[in-house]
Amino acid sequence: MSTDLPELPVTFRPTRTRVVLLTLGGGLLAAFVVIAVLLPSDGARPWHTSDRAWMVLTGALIAAVLVLLSRPKVVADRDGVTVVNLTTKRRLEWAQVIRVNLRPGDPWVFLDLADGTSLAAMGIQPGIGRAGALRDARRLRALAEVHGTDGTAGQ
Repeated sequence: MSTDLPELPVTFRPTRTRVVLLTLGGGLLAAFVVIAVLLPSDGARPWHTSDRAWMVLTGALIAAVLVLLSRPKVVADRDGVTVVNLTTKRRLEWAQVIRVNLRPGDPWVFLDLADGTSLAAMGIQPGIGRAGALRDARRLRALAEVHGTDGTAGQ
């Protein structure tokens, strides 16, 4: 196998995407707060406290969605792999992971599982950095092959 095994534990996540989303979320929240503070409270169409609160709440909701979108990661350790997607988190033992797939056109890695199902692992996605995603998919595949169903799990 030509892929170097990473030192465990290792976390795979789309770092650039995460930085962009969290920066955008913080900036938008700050902008909504500033707008809420600067809105006129007098004149022909005054803004009331409830209007300001709704502005801040809107900014907070947009920021929360962007934080949620930045959540995906895959954490591999000696005992298995943890897949954190947008709203779910699933812990798998290495023996449960049969294959790690990242085919052309896939939005992220898919794990073929021993129960015959497939699990999206959104923490490795080629969107912004295809080369990095391919490298991470190969590294996770190598870990699954070494620690998985070949009878050496845990060694």
